Amino acid sequence: MRICCFLVSLISLICAVPAWAGHAYAQFGDIKYSAGFNHFDYVNPAAPKGGEISLVPPTAQTQYDKYNPFTLKGTPPPGLSSLVFESLLTSTLDEPTTAYGLLAQDVTVAPDKLSAIFTLNPLARFHNGEPVLAADVKHSFDQLTSKEAAPQYRTYFGEIRGVTVLGERVVRFDFRRVNAELPLIAGSLPVFSRKWGMDNGKVKPLDQIVTDTPIGSGPYRIGKVNFGKDITYERDPTYWAHDLNVRRGLFNFDRITYKIYKDSTARLEAFKAGEFDFIQAFIAREWARAYKGKAFDKGQLIKQELKHGNASDFQGFLFNLRRDKFKDVRVREAIELAMDYEWMNRQLFYNAYTRVRGYFTGSDFEAKGKPGPEELAVLAPLHRQLPPEVFTDEVPLPPTTSLDQASGHTLRDNLRRARDLLTQAGWTYRDGALRNDKDAAFTIEFLDNQGTMGRVVTPYARNLQKLGIAVTYKTIDSALLQKRMDVFDFDLISYRLLGSEAPGTELLERYGSKAADAEGSSNFIGIKSPAVDALLDQVISAQTRPQLVARLRALDRVLRHGHYAVPHWYGSVHRVAWRAGRFEQPTVTPRYYQPEGWVTSVWWASASNRAQAAQEAQEAR
Repeated sequence: MRICCFLVSLISLICAVPAWAGHAYAQFGDIKYSAGFNHFDYVNPAAPKGGEISLVPPTAQTQYDKYNPFTLKGTPPPGLSSLVFESLLTSTLDEPTTAYGLLAQDVTVAPDKLSAIFTLNPLARFHNGEPVLAADVKHSFDQLTSKEAAPQYRTYFGEIRGVTVLGERVVRFDFRRVNAELPLIAGSLPVFSRKWGMDNGKVKPLDQIVTDTPIGSGPYRIGKVNFGKDITYERDPTYWAHDLNVRRGLFNFDRITYKIYKDSTARLEAFKAGEFDFIQAFIAREWARAYKGKAFDKGQLIKQELKHGNASDFQGFLFNLRRDKFKDVRVREAIELAMDYEWMNRQLFYNAYTRVRGYFTGSDFEAKGKPGPEELAVLAPLHRQLPPEVFTDEVPLPPTTSLDQASGHTLRDNLRRARDLLTQAGWTYRDGALRNDKDAAFTIEFLDNQGTMGRVVTPYARNLQKLGIAVTYKTIDSALLQKRMDVFDFDLISYRLLGSEAPGTELLERYGSKAADAEGSSNFIGIKSPAVDALLDQVISAQTRPQLVARLRALDRVLRHGHYAVPHWYGSVHRVAWRAGRFEQPTVTPRYYQPEGWVTSVWWASASNRAQAAQEAQEAR
């Protein structure tokens, strides 16, 4: 999950230009910024450097135990990947499918589109002062696609046949097939020094590089740490790309500190007490009831709902199909029917959310109604592998109740339908429980790492218990939950996937059969469907935007007919709060962004913040 989020953050916004050397590459459409542009529109190129910001990770992370974000075992500190490591190309926050040269000063795609050549910027330097060379790029690729790396990388970079060093600063990526996204995937490769992890002249295997200080090329290095808890990144005063157009006006803080707390309550109280500067809220009840008090009333703390143009996230309870009890689609649909979302939204969420409908809700890629001609053309070759209703019926929508005025259903109607489905699947109520033909009772364990899902699971459990399903809710440490997810040891988990304006190769890791059996993959559900694999293959080979739209809609339709998850809800704004008087920001807000990355890369410290930080640094010396 963590690694997948890192990869998607690098390429979800990048993504064909003619086959000549260019400063940028676009999978579909035009390139906004021409060669030699000065800076991105959403930054302040004159933003002063200095000052500091402290924040908490947007995830439920409660500790870290390594400095290597590329291996499966362990948890890296927040911010490490984006602040310390860089890639050949970099995305923007105002274009959905374009990337610009960073470590690479230009990219050339071959006429047959089966390879891409990157020429490295001669200014590029690692933190140890040594130049970034083609040999480092090849080394990074070889390490990340080895068995010592987390398996997500082998899936993600699987369509790259190999990397060849053509010169000191020239490297070629060869592709297994024509795919307009592959130059972007190659460009998203995180590059690190061949000397990282070197011991007595030899480089250790990647999975043995644990607490060795990373040798990246990014704007920050690791500074002061309270290992396992807090970590500070210090801006590199000799950062090689400080005046590069794709970096001008960015990464302005001298210090960025992440503080880690045990739970959301501790985080919020620490924020109110002034222990850190910025926080993002994910719980509607907390936002409505807890983000209040004298500090907010006096304007010392600011809370704001920020608009954005991001594709909607997918969030839901994911079934683990490796459990026999969840293999039957009728069982999964029955469990889905037991959730009364409309009641939850009114009673628990202050009507702050919208129901997730599918895997690409609210985007061009969302399937709607019955399949149209474009979708049917995509689905036609799979007629024998898919149920007939995929071709004839309306796309399945999450169940509604009478609280939804447009629905004629009640919760009782939904539970009756669920009971019938369970009976058809061989589960009947007897001796006080729902049982199968082997007399095994139906039980479900919900895992959580913060306890915040308890108020959602409790009413949901009451409905499931009416069907005879026994429910347990268990709160465990975030690190333990991640370990159990890595080995797929769970019944149902709550999971959130960031939306993407151009979904592509990362979907293989989420829904592809090869990933289903790979420990540490993001195919938590365990989907192993030849039809889904065929659709994924079509998605990543799309050559035009209309092709991509039709193929993703077909994929969305097939996944929704599979009832692989109980859809949750999403918000249309970012809810954030920060300490007043500490920061400034440009007048232009980008369209596509996540608050953490936007704040740490685009904002800058106020004059008083910079003065205070300078004084503290002087006293420390």
